[in-house]
Amino acid sequence: MTGAELPSGVVRNSLTGGGGVGGSVVQAGTINGGVHLVARPVLPTPRQLPPGPRKLIGRNADLAALDRSLGEDCGGADTTVVVTGPAGVGKTALAARWLRGLAGRFPDGQLYADLRGYAPGGPADPAEALGAFLRAFGISPAPRSLEEGAALWRSVAAERRIAVLLDNASTAAQVRPLLPGSDGTVVVVTSRRRLTGLGIDGAVFRGLEPLAPEASTEILAERVGERRVADESDAAAEVVDACAGLPLAICLAAARIAARPAQSLAATAEKLGRGADRLAVLNVEGETVQELLDASYGVLEPESARLYGLLGLLPFAEFTLENAAVLADLDLTGADRLLDGLIDVHLLEERGPERFRFHDLVRLHARARGAADRASATTAATTATATTGTAFDRLVDWYLASTTAAEAVVSPSHRTLARDYLTRPVHPAREFADTTRALEWLDEERDRLADLLRWSEELGRPAAAWQLADAMWPLFLRLRPARLWVEAHRIGLRGARAVGDRTGELRMLTSGGNGLRNAGDGEEAADWFAEALSLARDQPLAQANALYGLSQTHRMAGRLTEAADCLGRVVELREAQGQLRGSALARLAHGEVLLLADRAAEAVELLERAGRELSSIGDDYEVARARAFLGLAYGLLGAYDRAETCLASALTGFRAGLSVHWEARTLEFAGQVEERRGRPEAARTRFEQSRARYQDVGAAAEAARLTDRLAAYGPATPVPEGRPDGPSV
Repeated sequence: MTGAELPSGVVRNSLTGGGGVGGSVVQAGTINGGVHLVARPVLPTPRQLPPGPRKLIGRNADLAALDRSLGEDCGGADTTVVVTGPAGVGKTALAARWLRGLAGRFPDGQLYADLRGYAPGGPADPAEALGAFLRAFGISPAPRSLEEGAALWRSVAAERRIAVLLDNASTAAQVRPLLPGSDGTVVVVTSRRRLTGLGIDGAVFRGLEPLAPEASTEILAERVGERRVADESDAAAEVVDACAGLPLAICLAAARIAARPAQSLAATAEKLGRGADRLAVLNVEGETVQELLDASYGVLEPESARLYGLLGLLPFAEFTLENAAVLADLDLTGADRLLDGLIDVHLLEERGPERFRFHDLVRLHARARGAADRASATTAATTATATTGTAFDRLVDWYLASTTAAEAVVSPSHRTLARDYLTRPVHPAREFADTTRALEWLDEERDRLADLLRWSEELGRPAAAWQLADAMWPLFLRLRPARLWVEAHRIGLRGARAVGDRTGELRMLTSGGNGLRNAGDGEEAADWFAEALSLARDQPLAQANALYGLSQTHRMAGRLTEAADCLGRVVELREAQGQLRGSALARLAHGEVLLLADRAAEAVELLERAGRELSSIGDDYEVARARAFLGLAYGLLGAYDRAETCLASALTGFRAGLSVHWEARTLEFAGQVEERRGRPEAARTRFEQSRARYQDVGAAAEAARLTDRLAAYGPATPVPEGRPDGPSV
């Protein structure tokens, strides 16, 4: 950048080269010292619609009907369209193509959620889709309750023009929390059921029928060649008839025919017309695609066929290249080759970079093949490396090792318990360069980890169940998925008790008690902590952990004296065992209780010591918490300069550690300090900033608390440009 002196003395800056400047701007005559600008990352506009065929054949009338459902202006009232029809009829392809054609009318994004209404594991919880939608707009973690998540989603959507595709819905109740209900939004719901209950919500319905024979024949000709279809028109008609007008079935048949250019269409038609052993759930209007799927399966090489069955038995619908490699006991290149074989015959969909899934119909077929292969392997008493059980053990062990590696990076002091692996470590666990990447991976994998945790019980791996729940601790502590936190520890507690692991049982009780407390169930949390305390009567550190949990339930209930007594005992127990970090954390919690009891002067001594001890061991996250509390304590005592320094330092630490919830809390402390020093406008700004950050992570109760507090200030006064005095935001 260069500056040119103008006659008036004004300097005009110019930028050369191919660079660009975006974000905050500071304009000043002379700057002495440093200027620091912190920019939050700008997320790309969500464009999540699944890919579809290059040409949508036979659906012009359906597309026109969907256009009419919008009326003349889609910027008016919200529109919900329900597209229904039999399995495999092309509902998703139609809906995605239509919404892609309207992309210009929805500049703020197109969102997609598979509600898994007919998946073997049961329908998806709408809270999963809500969490994904909110994360697409940079809001994570999602609120604790479905109601709070739905309310936040409506608030987010109200400011945007978006389109949403809710795929494979099972009931109207599953869909309702996901409806944004704001002007200028369009929602398309696909389902095998009619979902007439959504008519109450103003939805319009479009039933999708199987394709006419002419359209089916056109698809077949496009994929295998017009000349070939024309030369064997009777056989082509039989193939089309066997596919029952289902685009998926036609595409699978075409893939098989194209793979055998020397074989006549008549041979394929004959095979498609034979056989009575068909999957009942694939019966569509008296027709089935069982043999069609079997025919496509039959062209696979043995290793691809085996992997196909294994993937069909997985507890999650979408899987990664790494998952496939572990199951197949291959490196990534080898696994990718096998997956390519499945994609080539349209048995697998590629969902993104190294991410894959089955169509619902194909997944049912893959599951059946996998179950048959597993039974055959058991009967034949094949070697351990060939059994599906060992393949699944490898996957469980890989996730357990990778999650434990993330735990060791983010929460090294928590990584103390043993891990029991059943398979040899052929596939190395994930490695993480830093806390940020470890947390990102845990967030990306949270749904698969949850499914795998539930599945561990079914596989007869109770030890893996509690150990996986234990390894997921950083996910629970930092990202706070409240319901999963509780569910994981209920499963883990059953697992630890099943194998008689007392240490694991204690960890599940204390960690799970924290989850129950954070979910708002203080009474059950207290029961878990009391049970842990009884179980740990001869283990001082376990006693300390249980007492620490009890102190937090006392604090939540307003029993501050009891909370302080518990924490004093925790410090004694941990110091006696040489636990520097543990005793420092107990002092930190004790200081917080004293602040709540209006005993700030006593709190300062505890908080300063806790901060020094935590700093000495390099625990930056907990140091930031200590400084946040110290900032509040100094502010309450009138030491405003020291308060400001502590709060600014805490904010820096939380931003570096991606802890948005604690960033919000620190801003709230800063508002209290500004209020105390008689600066209402600065206090208002801090409270508004705090509320915004609470809203970013779906902390509805905390945001509501700030809203109530701000109401006392009356109408807002315009804030001058630039930053107010106090901690940098």
